[in-house]
Amino acid sequence: MASPGISPGMKGQKQTFVCEHNVAPHVAKFSTPSMIQLMEQASSEVVGGNLQEGELSVGIEVNIRHLAAADIGATIIAHAELIEIDRNRLTFQVEAYDGDKKIGDGTHKRAIIKTGG
Repeated sequence: MASPGISPGMKGQKQTFVCEHNVAPHVAKFSTPSMIQLMEQASSEVVGGNLQEGELSVGIEVNIRHLAAADIGATIIAHAELIEIDRNRLTFQVEAYDGDKKIGDGTHKRAIIKTGG
């Protein structure tokens, strides 16, 4: 069961600067794994402050399309919106933008779990 403060429609975002650390070296463009990580971080931001003591969210599924390249020097912003809750499983609609250009979209699922201890 999701925490009481978590509900569909909640939104979050995370941004990063494209540099030599997050590009695919063979093309010097923002890498797909880096975009997925940013989308996961945006999704985590949505619920992070609303989890109860002893809970955390972990990624369990990604279904992402990488639509366009982004060059070194670009600022990428990932947006996440919680669209569905099924017990402890949360589904997010995610998108990534380089300015006004959408460079990725899809869905990401996270599960709320109890930490050990």
